[in-house]
Amino acid sequence: MSTVSLKNIYKIYDGNVTAVSDFNLEIADKEFIVLVGPSGCGKSTTLRMVAGLEEISKGELYIDDKLVNDVEPKDRDIAMVFQSYALYPHMTVRENMEFPLKLRKIPKEEIDRRVNEAAAILDITQYLDRKPKALSGGQRQRVAIGRAIVREPKVLLMDEPLSNLDAKLRNQMRAEIKKLRQKIDTTFVYVTHDQTEAMTLGDRIVIMKDGFVQQIGTPQEVFDHPCNIFVAGFIGTPQMNFFKAKLEKTGDGYQINCLGATIPVAKEMADKLAAKGQQSGEVTVGVRPEHITVQAAGTSAIESTVEVSELMGSEFYLHAVVGPEGEQQNVVMRIQTADLPAEYRADVPYGTKMSFTFRPEQIHMFDPQTEKNLL
Repeated sequence: MSTVSLKNIYKIYDGNVTAVSDFNLEIADKEFIVLVGPSGCGKSTTLRMVAGLEEISKGELYIDDKLVNDVEPKDRDIAMVFQSYALYPHMTVRENMEFPLKLRKIPKEEIDRRVNEAAAILDITQYLDRKPKALSGGQRQRVAIGRAIVREPKVLLMDEPLSNLDAKLRNQMRAEIKKLRQKIDTTFVYVTHDQTEAMTLGDRIVIMKDGFVQQIGTPQEVFDHPCNIFVAGFIGTPQMNFFKAKLEKTGDGYQINCLGATIPVAKEMADKLAAKGQQSGEVTVGVRPEHITVQAAGTSAIESTVEVSELMGSEFYLHAVVGPEGEQQNVVMRIQTADLPAEYRADVPYGTKMSFTFRPEQIHMFDPQTEKNLL
């Protein structure tokens, strides 16, 4: 078993700067948890408290039901992979991977077995006699991961391990980490600011902002049901569009008045709003770029002017402006090329007038004051 439990964890610096506030999380055996959020949100600090590299100001940390607040990092049976690889330049790859095992005085035969096994899993056997300077960034990161997994830790902590790699290598290493997860029996806690990494790697995602946990859930849960405007805007590429709108209660449902268009609320959503006793009033409407559809002008259509079009092969990213002069705001649309009029399938010129609407069943609604999801 390799469970981790964080109960009411705080990190307070200099008596008054709170980096992490009331962090609560139960991590199951062999679960892959991703902490994600913008720079300075407290995710790396939380990871370092689990590792024992930062002192916990308040709260309790358990690994396998054992309180470890005051246990030295070396005695917590965890391993950590850093952003900077932290390899010894004068040692070969094999020597780098052997080093933590030699410190523990593990027998040579066992060291050889673990190193060869980890090298095979990570496909770095052919580099065992090279020094780090002779390796690429991706190869060095594999060595750093190998040095961590040879210890056979209960918990493997990873602090933005791919942020130093270029985009292509990041994609490859993401796939390698997913494969690694299938091959070794350990619990992962992974920190990143990249929501694509979070969505593709995590069993569950912990989204943080300003030291507070905003939402915990599976990638699909946080994408489909963001609990507030911050989560809705943070998860998804391109990010969600937000509009001021008025929610109106009709005889048997609801409708939204937004930028001159009247859009009916899907029945399932209307039933939820009615069950909560939601009255007419101001709302913030959130719509993902892929949930916008181009249509002819009409009462349910919003008029926009395209400023930039990006052809992505089978789809366009259209960057447009909406709203009256002086109150204009930007909107991003992700439109399938085949759904555009024939004359725009090669290019959508600057200044093109485009009418669009929202898919009613894909609309998100937030309270403008609390910024919480109304559904």
